Amino acid sequence: MTNPSTASTPRKKPGFFKRAIEQWDLQLLVIPGILLLFVFSYIPIYGLVMAFQEYRMGDFPGQSEWVGFKQFIALFTDKNLPLVLRNTLAISGLKLTIGFVCPIVFAVFLNEKHRDGIKKVIQTISYLPHFISWTVCATLLFDFLKADGGAVNELLMALHLIQEPIDFFGRGDLFWGLALVSDTWKELGWNSIIFISAMAGVDAEMYEAADIDGATRAQKMWHITIKAIKPTIVLLFIMNVGGILNQNFDQIMMLTKQLGNPMLKDTANVIDTYIFQVGISQNRASFGTAAGLVKSLINFVLLIMANTIADKAGENALF
Repeated sequence: MTNPSTASTPRKKPGFFKRAIEQWDLQLLVIPGILLLFVFSYIPIYGLVMAFQEYRMGDFPGQSEWVGFKQFIALFTDKNLPLVLRNTLAISGLKLTIGFVCPIVFAVFLNEKHRDGIKKVIQTISYLPHFISWTVCATLLFDFLKADGGAVNELLMALHLIQEPIDFFGRGDLFWGLALVSDTWKELGWNSIIFISAMAGVDAEMYEAADIDGATRAQKMWHITIKAIKPTIVLLFIMNVGGILNQNFDQIMMLTKQLGNPMLKDTANVIDTYIFQVGISQNRASFGTAAGLVKSLINFVLLIMANTIADKAGENALF
C-alpha cells in the first residue's frame, strides 16, 4: 500500500542543464539560430557607443575620442530637425491612418466575394506590387505622372478636369499625398493578408443567423466581420505605432531621385533620409548614430504608450 505522505509529495523537476543534456538533439537545432542572433543582432549593439564618441572612419574600438552628449546636443540644436520631424510625422501619420485602414476595407469587401475563382484572381493581382522594388515602382510613377505626355495628365485633360498638365514631382505640396497613394497601392494586397486570414476563422453560422434576423450586408460587415477581427486590428495598429518613424526611406529616396530633386527638399526629407545625408554622405557617423538612437527610443516609447492605452481600454495588447 502506498504511503499517503509519499504519494502527495510533488515530483522534483530536473534542472536546466540536465534537461538540456536530455534534449541534446533539440538543442543542436537551436544553437545555430542563437549564434546568428548573437552575431548579427547583439554584437552590432556595441556600435551605439559611437553616439557618445567622435568616431572617424577607420578607428578601432576604443580609439575614438569620448565626447559625451555632444552629438545629441548638435542634433537637437540643428535648425533642420523641426522640418524633418514634421515631414516624418506627416507622411507616417497618413500611412498609419489612411494607409492602415485601406487594407482592412479591401479585405472586408474581398471577403464578401463568394466566387473563389474571382477572389483568387483579385488577391493575386493585389499582391504583385509588393514584390516590385521601389526602383521599378518609382520608374513607373515617373512615366505615368510626368507632365509631358504622362498617362494621368493626358486622362485628366481629356476629361477636362484640368486645363494644363500637373507637375506631380515638381510640387512639394503634392508629395505627401503622392507618398501615401503610392505606398498604399504597393502594399494594399500584402497588408490585407493577415486580415483575410483572420476573417477565415469567423463562424459561418453567425452570418446565417444574421440573415435570418434580416441583417443587411453592411450590418454583417460591421457587427460580425469587423468585430471578429478587432483583436488583430488592435495588435497590428500597436505594432505600426511602434514603427511609425521607421518608414519611408527607400520610397522617398526613389521618388526624389536620391534626394536630387530640389523642388521636394522641404516636404520629402524625413528622419531616415536626414540620417543618410548627415551621417553617411557627410561622414558624420557619430551624429547619425545619435539620431538613429533617438529615433529608436521614440519608437519604443510610442510602442509602450500604444500598448498601455490598448490594455487600459480592455483590448488585446502585445504584452
